[in-house]
Order: sequence, then structure tokens, then C-alpha cells
Amino acid sequence: MDGNGRWAQQQGKVRVSGHKAGVESVRACVTTARKMGVKALTLFAFSSENWLRPEQEVSVLMDLFMYVLTKEVKRLHKNNIRFQLIGDKSRFSEKLQKQIVEAEQLTKNNDAMVLSVAANYGGRWDIAQATKKIAQLVADQQLDIDSIDEKLLDQYINLADLPELDMLIRTGGDYRISNFLLWQAAYAELYFTETLWPDFNEVAFERALMSFSNRERRFGKTGDQVKAEKT
Repeated sequence: MDGNGRWAQQQGKVRVSGHKAGVESVRACVTTARKMGVKALTLFAFSSENWLRPEQEVSVLMDLFMYVLTKEVKRLHKNNIRFQLIGDKSRFSEKLQKQIVEAEQLTKNNDAMVLSVAANYGGRWDIAQATKKIAQLVADQQLDIDSIDEKLLDQYINLADLPELDMLIRTGGDYRISNFLLWQAAYAELYFTETLWPDFNEVAFERALMSFSNRERRFGKTGDQVKAEKT
């Protein structure tokens, strides 16, 4: 969800106002995803590198996160949406960590859609923490090293309980995925748009979904093979 700060600057406002405006786009995308039958939606809210931003901006982001957890989660629950946070929670305040747990507990039995929010998250961290867990199993002699393969590692990566990642959307005009879901995005369709996040509304999201529906997904096969399998 990129472009909040630039959007605010274009409006002649301080950067933090862009993050507040971005909350409306979150609502629009969650609503659209639910309406379109999307089963899992993951939003990159705060990367492990974002701690390097100005202290005031980080503080506002944490306050916004707390607001969403206390207010918006009730709306998610009402719409049968399960909430979960992925990332290293240890750096957040105790109060915020408590709110995260409460939000996850409140919505844990909902099954219409899973909304995952990545906060203090990084794709490299994700792979490293999965590797660490597997290494500990080997050290404890609970796992043979020859048993380690992609399928095993996949079980310890975040979002392992969700369907394969189909599409990764990057707003804001940059053509990179910035350490987001590196493992999960191996065969995902990538969609880049110049639209800044606060302007990424329902229409923009539906346009991205339409682009996805028109793509041929081959997964290493030829186009002819894919066509033959569909006939």
C-alpha cells in the first residue's frame, strides 16, 4: 500500500495525513475483496525497515494501527472476516500486542475471508524465522536433515494455512516488491499501478482483478499445454 506520503504532499498536507486517508482505501479494498469472493487478502501495513522513518510518522502509524484494531475489527467480525497479523510482534508496545491478540481471538472462527496484515514484517525475516525453526528441530533430533525440502519449509512460512498467493499488487508507481512475501510470491502475478494508495478505490481494485483474470498462468508449462488442460 504505497504512496500515502506522496499523496499528502501533492495535497499540500503533512505526510501523516496520507496514512489517515489510506485507511479509507483499506476499507474499500476489504469490502471489494469480500464482495468479489476473494478468500484471502494480505495488506503490507508496516515493514521492518519502516522503523527508520521519522519518529513522528512512526508514532502516527502505530496510533492508526491501534485505532484499526479497536474500531475496524468489529466491522470485520460482523462481516465474518478472520483477522490475523503476520510479522515480528515483539517490537510493538504491550498494549498493541494485547490488542492484536484480542482481535485475532474475536475473529478466529470467521470463515468468509482471511484478512492478514503484515506489520513489522519482511520477506527475508519470514524465510529466516522458518529456517530457524527447522534448524531447531534438527538440533533436537526431531527432524532428519535429508527431510528438508521446499514443501517442508513452506509449512513454516507465514500464510502457510492459506491458498497459494495468486496476485501481488503494488501501488504508488514503484516497480519492486520491497521485501514483501518473497517466498509466497514465487508464481504470483505481479500488478503495478501508478495510483497512489489513498486513490486506490473499489474501481482501481476491480481493474487489477480484471487484469489478473485475463492472464494465462503457466507454472512452467507451455501455453499449449495449459490450453489443452482446459479443453
